[in-house]
Amino acid sequence: MAKRTLPLLKHLLKSPSNAAHSLTPTRSVTYMPRPGDGTPRAVTLIPGDGIGPLVTGAVEQVMEAMHAPVYFERYDVHGDMKSVPPEVMESIRKNKVCLKGGLKTPVGGGVSSLNVQLRKELDLYASLVHCFNLKGLPTRHENVDIVVIRENTEGEYSGLEHEVVPGVVESLKVMTKFCSERIAKYAFEYAYLNNRKVVTAVHKANIMKLADGLFLESCREVASKYPGIKYNEIIVDNCCMQLVSKPEQFDVMVTPNLYGNLVANTAAGIAGGTGVMPGGNVGADHAVFEQGASAGNVGNEKILEQKKANPVALFLSSAMMLRHLQFPSFADRLETAVKRVIAEGKYMTKDLGGDCTTQEITDAVLAKLS
Repeated sequence: MAKRTLPLLKHLLKSPSNAAHSLTPTRSVTYMPRPGDGTPRAVTLIPGDGIGPLVTGAVEQVMEAMHAPVYFERYDVHGDMKSVPPEVMESIRKNKVCLKGGLKTPVGGGVSSLNVQLRKELDLYASLVHCFNLKGLPTRHENVDIVVIRENTEGEYSGLEHEVVPGVVESLKVMTKFCSERIAKYAFEYAYLNNRKVVTAVHKANIMKLADGLFLESCREVASKYPGIKYNEIIVDNCCMQLVSKPEQFDVMVTPNLYGNLVANTAAGIAGGTGVMPGGNVGADHAVFEQGASAGNVGNEKILEQKKANPVALFLSSAMMLRHLQFPSFADRLETAVKRVIAEGKYMTKDLGGDCTTQEITDAVLAKLS
């Protein structure tokens, strides 16, 4: 027995690459689908304003090329509308999932944000933005991998404003135990399910002792139920300073509404820019996926005219959506293709130091799909 196996061992030792290849499986098992899991799923599509139709069109091309088991129900919605049309809300409620481009919110005036309306009506109470370094995209800081989880339905975005007397406006910040507790639960559950080690609560309880104090109290109560996850607290102004000086110290961050918007956009800028950071909004029954950081999500006229919008953020958000729909292999293919394109550094839009069009980036991703 020993004499017969010795030549084989010598052969394997002489051919390490072949041995490694023979012992490495070509395909790993991700999960065992239930019967019917491959049935195509309807997704509500809102191209939105500005560069929105350009980048959502890029996503449609990629989905078609992959033969992903999704099909889109497209609706034209624009930020200057008074409200989201009822048929759009009905479609999202039916499909449970929506992919959207940016909706431009007019500054001032009497038009309310349709983004806020969507979140409130669908109770999309958790916003998640993943800010991380991409290989091939040089940044000032390395090892950045931050998930910002933001409460989406109350706080300063409650929209409760009125003019007391001419020249005096009162704006109410509403914080509730219920909403603070459920966003804390979501953050710790996310950390637990994704093998994250630290959750940091961002606050201003040194000044807003009741409102942000309630938020911290809720976070502390939930943290006590997750002894395996380290819990930290940081005042929002110190948080911003720490983000730009040592962002790698942060893991999962949980925040009230306004702070989360500021922190997520700051973290996105540090990690490579808003054009490459994915995100979404989720509630108990529905999910809306979009570019993670809101800054620049509708672009400007020049980018639109030149058709040079960066589709990477929405590609990666679409990969998040595919995982949400339990199509992990399609998500992996899309995410891997995007990361390979960025790593090569040949195809970049202007915000990443290149001069490519949206279609050139899309074509490069299509070529990398396996």
